[in-house]
Amino acid sequence: MKGGPEGKLARLRGARRIWAVGSVHGEAERLSRLHDQIAARFVDGDRLIYLGNYLGHGSAVVATIDELIDFRSRIMARPRGFASDIVFLRGAQEEMWQKLLQLQFAQNPGEVLGWMARNGVEPTVAGYGAEMRQGFAASRDGPRTMTRWTSGMRDAMNARPGHTPLFSILRHAAVALEGPLLFVSAGLNPARPLADQGDAFWWGPTDILELTAPFEGFRRVIRGFDRDRRGLVQRDYAVSLDGGAGRGGKLLAAAFAANGEVLEVLEI
Repeated sequence: MKGGPEGKLARLRGARRIWAVGSVHGEAERLSRLHDQIAARFVDGDRLIYLGNYLGHGSAVVATIDELIDFRSRIMARPRGFASDIVFLRGAQEEMWQKLLQLQFAQNPGEVLGWMARNGVEPTVAGYGAEMRQGFAASRDGPRTMTRWTSGMRDAMNARPGHTPLFSILRHAAVALEGPLLFVSAGLNPARPLADQGDAFWWGPTDILELTAPFEGFRRVIRGFDRDRRGLVQRDYAVSLDGGAGRGGKLLAAAFAANGEVLEVLEI
């Protein structure tokens, strides 16, 4: 269902435990150490989900994507390992990156680029060989110059083995059917059905920690980005998992039971 809501939703089946990784934000070295800890604990029946925001803020964006690709290969190479055991969600940084590569079509590209710069996109731009000042100059010069600027970054991304394919498999949310549990990058709008969330997955109007009832019957909603970087926060119907990696804090991951209970927390 790639074209509609169902194509943007991943489904995890038969999970014994689910390892969820919070926002990475370009912290490749922390991610590598976290991966080693997960690998030492990963057993048959485990699943792995990354909750988005691999890009932005931190200085090692390209190395972070390389590390994600490498660890995916390591997990899939295990006996009885399958690609469906690993899910990558799209975070706000990945959504911005996609929009940035199409910036020549924006009505006010300079304003959009300024907003993106304030929200951490510059290290991603630098990682793929460009400079923000060139982008701002291109936004003043017109669509043709802007197209050359964005095309240069797209070419650099395509030249990195596995990068473009990884971005192509990002999902908006994931469901663990045995819980059921819902995994999102940053939030959701409780007033909308799951199939109609749209941008609320990245810029939701409500803090999911304030949920007072299960959302659409899910035992818990689990997110990987918290503007306040509060680390592991558990509520009855939601869990937040963001220690502030790339923004002066630590990288967090947690193992969840099928019922949403937190079994183990890793902090790097």
